[in-house]
Amino acid sequence: MIPSAFEYHRASSLSNALALLAEHGEKAKVLAGGHSLLPMLKLRLASPPHLIDVGGVAELRAIARTRDGLVIGALASHADVAASSEVRASHRGLAEAAAAIGDMQVRNRGTIGGSLAHADPAADYPAAVLAFNAEIVARGPKGTRAIKAADFFQGLFTSALRANELITEVRFPETDGAGSAYEKFEQPASGFAVVGVCAQVRLDSSKTVRAVRLAATGVSDRPVRLTAMENLLGGKPWSDQALEAAARQADADLKKVREDLYAKEDYRRHLLRVVARRAAARAVA
Repeated sequence: MIPSAFEYHRASSLSNALALLAEHGEKAKVLAGGHSLLPMLKLRLASPPHLIDVGGVAELRAIARTRDGLVIGALASHADVAASSEVRASHRGLAEAAAAIGDMQVRNRGTIGGSLAHADPAADYPAAVLAFNAEIVARGPKGTRAIKAADFFQGLFTSALRANELITEVRFPETDGAGSAYEKFEQPASGFAVVGVCAQVRLDSSKTVRAVRLAATGVSDRPVRLTAMENLLGGKPWSDQALEAAARQADADLKKVREDLYAKEDYRRHLLRVVARRAAARAVA
């Protein structure tokens, strides 16, 4: 398929990209790595009159540790996130989610900001940003705002990002020594998650669970917290038996689980319980 005609703009800087967005607004789409947008253009699921390429804006590629946690620029590639020693040291589940995306070509070109803006319900990053209680930072004509992951994803391919805003970075708070992991059961052709779970678990010296966050992708029109499982684990001694019992309730709060060609609802619920158990166990390990 061939995309419909559009006017191409290559942003030379962040300020230039924002100026182009302010000028063209809802008539424009932002191109980063292109692995989410280009297929939509070719299938004519999106036909913007203007395309703003931000791929050359080097200031959005940094991965850095700050006093409050980890900051990842919107144009950091999946390969950059997966390989970063800073990310793996404190947010291993995020690095594993990045490493699980697509194939090598996709990981070398796709970006964290582009993936989050696309808000695909089967993408890997949404589970990680929700499990780590991250903030997605967006900048537009009215200034900069930080959007909590829980508020960012609003539905199928729908986010809180406005048409004239650009994701500039993602902020991950410190984990305070918690272990984390990402597990998924993937669709073999595309690599997208049939079910994916990111787990963050912190034990104290007596092996009591002092903090736990679990988030899943692939099961709904947006990433979801597994609160029933969190409540069964939190504040209690960690054991294999406790994990097994909690994992059996991983889907208890989900009134509806999505169905598609790859999994009926009952099968997806089963997968969620299995994958959540594995993710939590590896987070602790």
